[in-house]
Amino acid sequence: MRKPLLHTKVTVKLRKSEYREEWYLVIESYPVRKPGSDKPGRTPAYYQLKFIGKKQGHNKPEITTRYVWDYSSVTKIDVNGNFCYKPKRDANGVIQCTSQLDKESCIYADKVRAMRQQEYDTAVIYSDREEEIIAQNERSEQDFIEYFKNIIYKCHPNSSNSIIVNWTRVGELLSIYSKGKPIPFKKINVSLLEDLKLFMLRAPRGGGKSGTLSQNSASTYFSIVKAGLHRAFIDEYLTVDIAAKIKGIPDQKVKRETLTLEETERLAMTPCENEVLKRAFFFALLTGIRLCDIQDMKWSEIIQTDNGWRVDFTQRKTKVVDYLPISDQAYALCGEPKEQERRVFEGLTGSSWISRPLKKWMADAGITKNITFHAARHTFATLQLEHGTDIYTVKDMLGHTNVRTTQIYGHIVDPSKRKAAEAIYIDGLNYPNIIDKP
Repeated sequence: MRKPLLHTKVTVKLRKSEYREEWYLVIESYPVRKPGSDKPGRTPAYYQLKFIGKKQGHNKPEITTRYVWDYSSVTKIDVNGNFCYKPKRDANGVIQCTSQLDKESCIYADKVRAMRQQEYDTAVIYSDREEEIIAQNERSEQDFIEYFKNIIYKCHPNSSNSIIVNWTRVGELLSIYSKGKPIPFKKINVSLLEDLKLFMLRAPRGGGKSGTLSQNSASTYFSIVKAGLHRAFIDEYLTVDIAAKIKGIPDQKVKRETLTLEETERLAMTPCENEVLKRAFFFALLTGIRLCDIQDMKWSEIIQTDNGWRVDFTQRKTKVVDYLPISDQAYALCGEPKEQERRVFEGLTGSSWISRPLKKWMADAGITKNITFHAARHTFATLQLEHGTDIYTVKDMLGHTNVRTTQIYGHIVDPSKRKAAEAIYIDGLNYPNIIDKP
C-alpha cells in the first residue's frame, strides 16, 4: 500500500517562454503523483498571455502592461548576470499588475487555483478515509483467538502465575469453542458473545479434572474474554467497544468457611502431626497472608522496627510490594531466626501435602467444618471485622486492590443484619425452646 502524499498545494506562478517573448500564468500543483510513477512530482497547467515586447534597461523582460515585480525578493540570477524577481501579490495572493485585462486574467487564474485546491483537499480527506477503511477491513479479518493469545504477556508482563494461567486457559477454551477454527474480529457480535457465555457455563474444567466449570470460574473466564475484547478495541481491531455492550456472568455466592474464636482456641490446644503446618496456619490466621507468600517468606523479609515486627514482601498473586505489621505472637510462630536467605517455614510444601494432616488436625479438635489452609485468611478477615476493625484497614492488610473484594466478609459479620434479626419479638410465643427476653 502506497503512503499517502503530503498536503498538495496549488499556486499561480509566472513563467516566461523559453523560445518566444511570451509570459504564461502557470497553475502548479505539488506534490502529486504522475501516471506510471510512484514518486511525487509537479503538475502545471498553462494559461497563455498575449505576446509582449521587451523594454531595454531592465533585468527582466517587461510586458507592456507592466506586471509589478517584488524587487526585494530575488528568485535566481540568470546566465547573463541578470536578477530575476518574484511578482508582487496582494493580501489574497493574487499577482498584481497594471493592465485591467491582465488583472482579470490573474483573478481568473486564482479562482481556478482555488477550485483546484479544493479538489485536492477533498481528495486528501477522502483518500485518508479510504486508507483507514482499507486498514480497518484488514484488521477485521484477523483472528481474535490468535490476537488474544499474543497479548497475554503484553497485558500482564509482571502478573502472577495464577493470572497468566487463567488467561492461557481462556485461550484454550476459545479454541475449544471455535472447534479449532479462527474467529475473525468482523464475526464478533453480541449474539456470538452470548453463545460464548453459555459455552463457558458448561465448558470442561480442564487439567485432567472431570465435570464442568463452576459458575464463579465461568464468570472469571468470561471477564477475561471481555478484557481481551476491550484491548482489541483500543488497538483498533474493533470499531465498537463490544465488551461494554454485554453483561458478564454473575458470581455465585459460596459459603466461606471460617473458624470462631472459640474454635481457634480449641485448635491451638490440639496437637498436629506436622508442627510447621500448625505454626504456618496460625501465622496465616493472625496476619491474613496467603499460603503461597508464607511458603516463599524468607528471614530477610521480617524486619524489626521501633513499633514492633513487620513483614516486607512482594505478594505473589498481585506482584504488589506490601509492608505488613505483625503481632509479637505472630512473630513467635516463626521460630528461631536463621540465615537471611533461608525460608521461615521450611518444609511447608504444596496444598496437596497439607490437605491430609490439616483434615486430621481439624477432626482431632472436634471441628467438622470443611476447613482448608485458605480458611485461615478468611478467619483473619472475619475476626478483624467482628472486633471493630474498619473494612478499609482490613482491605489493606489482606492486600486487596478493591474494597469490594473485602466486602464479602462484611456480609458475614454485618451487624445491621444481626440487629434486624433481633428487632421482632412476639410476646406470648413461649415455646419451650424460646428464651424469654428480660
